[in-house]
Amino acid sequence: MKDFEQANQRTLAAAATAAMMVIATASFLSGCGHSASANTPPESGSATKPPQSDPTVDLSPSQLNAIKIEPVGSYAFPLEKEAVGNIDYDEDLSVQVFPAYQGTIIKTLVELGAEVQKDQPLYTIKSPDLIQAESNLIGAAATYELTTKELARAKDLYTTSVGVPQRELEQAISDQQTAEGALKAARDAVLVFGKTDAEIDQMIASRKIDPALVVRSPIRGKVTYKNAQPGFFVQPGNLPAPYSVADVALKWMLANVPESESGFFHLGQPVAVRTLAYDGRIFKGKVSKIYESVDPNTHRVTIRSDITDPGNDLRPGMLANFVIRVDAPVEATAIPANGVVREPDGTMGAWVTTDRQRFTERIIKVGLRKDNRVQILEGLQQGELVVSDGAVFLSNMLQAAPSD
Repeated sequence: MKDFEQANQRTLAAAATAAMMVIATASFLSGCGHSASANTPPESGSATKPPQSDPTVDLSPSQLNAIKIEPVGSYAFPLEKEAVGNIDYDEDLSVQVFPAYQGTIIKTLVELGAEVQKDQPLYTIKSPDLIQAESNLIGAAATYELTTKELARAKDLYTTSVGVPQRELEQAISDQQTAEGALKAARDAVLVFGKTDAEIDQMIASRKIDPALVVRSPIRGKVTYKNAQPGFFVQPGNLPAPYSVADVALKWMLANVPESESGFFHLGQPVAVRTLAYDGRIFKGKVSKIYESVDPNTHRVTIRSDITDPGNDLRPGMLANFVIRVDAPVEATAIPANGVVREPDGTMGAWVTTDRQRFTERIIKVGLRKDNRVQILEGLQQGELVVSDGAVFLSNMLQAAPSD
């Protein structure tokens, strides 16, 4: 019994000692600013994963030949807007060539697409008005010739012994002057139809009518439309015109831009136009008109640009892409486009190094792109060494399965 009591006392003493040690430990941790839970092991199934470091790849000297390295720099990114449209003739420089008088087409002299000079004949018509004017001319010429002879005869008789009354001489002078005025008026009437003085003189001498009225091009340019066949009856202003001639050194480019971007465009802004037909070639121009109405179906606004085309290389209907600089360039951190890689999860990355041997992938945020340069919004600082060509090579090495 005595031994049992002694054992029980030893057990109580040990328990008291253990309790005192726990209290002392807790007091020590509290005094050091740590919570007891900080040293408590996590429950099963809730273990905290250690933070992952950025992916790193080491390259051998031979592998370094597959990449290029340069410091992160800056680039002036232009603020531009793009749109797709079509090429067309400048309607302000296109002329529909109607005859001045009605008539029937006799002959066409120029084919569609031909280059013509100002005043070059395009076609001829048989005009009743011209025939009437030429008939009046021939009659006036005959009357003038007759009255001139009568005046000469009256003058001869007046000065001879036979003599004629003064009144008869004066009448002959009046008739000749009237005939001269009528002839001049008749000549002017025929000149209006485009006949030359030489042609009129030949007509008077031969007493033959030339029914062909020549219709000439009013400008230098290219025949862009032809609806003229011999026998067609044509009238001034009666559509369609037999011919259309346009100054093709200037073209229109009509593009539709989103309604939300219409405020970026202004008259006179410089325009750069590219077409599928001339890959890499840029045609220069400027915005000449911003149409007032908005298409209710597409909610787009039509922008018209005047494009310089001295070689007449652009064709109406060609599909074209135009770029308009809408604001001053933005200077920003940038790297070459080949230094940016898109990872399978959609993030954008770039590879940086400090010793040109070990490379670490950095997640970045990109912005504008221009001239093979990419704007870096987040993730890189100017001056850091970055892979400028071959980023995909490093990413492929990282994703390759490790060899046994």
